[in-house]
Amino acid sequence: MKIVILGTAYPYRGGLAAFNERLAREFAVEGHEVEIVTFSLQYPDFLFPGKTQYSTDPAPADLRIRRGMNSVNPFSWFRIGRMISRMQPDLLVIKFWIPLMAPCLGTIARMVRRNGKTKVVSILDNVLPHEKRPLDRLLVRYFVGSVDRFVAMSDSVLNDLRLFTRTKPAALCPHPLYDHFGERIASDQAKAKLGIAADKTVLLFFGFIRDYKGLDWLLKAYADPRIDKDKVRLVVAGEFYNNSQTYFDLEQQLHLKGLIDWHTDFIPDGEVARYFSAADLVVQPYKSATQSGVTQIAYHFEKPMLVTRVGGLAEIVPDGKAGYVTEPNAEAVADALADFCNGTAPQRFEQGIKEEKQKYAWSRMTAAVIGSDNHPITNTEKQ
Repeated sequence: MKIVILGTAYPYRGGLAAFNERLAREFAVEGHEVEIVTFSLQYPDFLFPGKTQYSTDPAPADLRIRRGMNSVNPFSWFRIGRMISRMQPDLLVIKFWIPLMAPCLGTIARMVRRNGKTKVVSILDNVLPHEKRPLDRLLVRYFVGSVDRFVAMSDSVLNDLRLFTRTKPAALCPHPLYDHFGERIASDQAKAKLGIAADKTVLLFFGFIRDYKGLDWLLKAYADPRIDKDKVRLVVAGEFYNNSQTYFDLEQQLHLKGLIDWHTDFIPDGEVARYFSAADLVVQPYKSATQSGVTQIAYHFEKPMLVTRVGGLAEIVPDGKAGYVTEPNAEAVADALADFCNGTAPQRFEQGIKEEKQKYAWSRMTAAVIGSDNHPITNTEKQ
């Protein structure tokens, strides 16, 4: 098949780019002709909460990536829509994550569908965002109207999709493994690279820091007296996307100064392995969620996880098998951390993690997108 992926890719950084690029590689391995069309401007600077949108890594030599889509310039939407329409791909694949992008992505999709050949498939990170904004529902409705079928990555996202369509076909396929960060390295070597003693238990909070991700709950849980700070180290690795002072003030109030390792620059791909290899437990104390790419990095490195019972996280991390699923509050997170740090939890999760990670092959995602017999596109109205 001839496939175009429309969305974030190099020179942009982060999980969206990583997903689209890994998906393109999987399609190529399966023998499809694939190209990514990405942004010339993704977010205007005043809308971007981080330090930079751009990767410092070299361009991937094995992918065809074309820039030109400007998220806020309708003239570029029409130009890109006409260009892709003339390419006559069998599939246009769009990763959807935020209503802000609906006018751009939805307009291009509508133009491409007019060629009478191309089917538009959207992989849904979210339907409704974690942080609500005016016009969200209106924008989502516009985007949903431009798509032929959907692949949702969690039940909660599929349920949100039903608010906008009960007739368009949709499949459920969990987020695949992020397996492009290299191999796991020895724990003591990874800890040494982070300046942590080999005998310390490392709790890792990883990824962009936003209010809904519950870092404040984790700080309160880590302050619990049942957790021996001489033996346990909390590592926070990720860039602040909201007010950092809130967390530093909380650190001071909880008497945790000097007990947390803050790595709050963007973590480039080449350094991800050291953080996850050093981790004994990956902690995701989210207040709301659909699914998380962090979970799939943890599976790749075969690390147990703590997640809260929100969105689709509990679907991906079976409680007691691949880690802990707690109620979404600081006290429940503290109970699980105390159990982990004072018991034999790492050993009892090892086999369960190995078994669970087998479910998240990229071939399952490509099959869901294409709509093979193994992953039929099913109608949401019948589910």
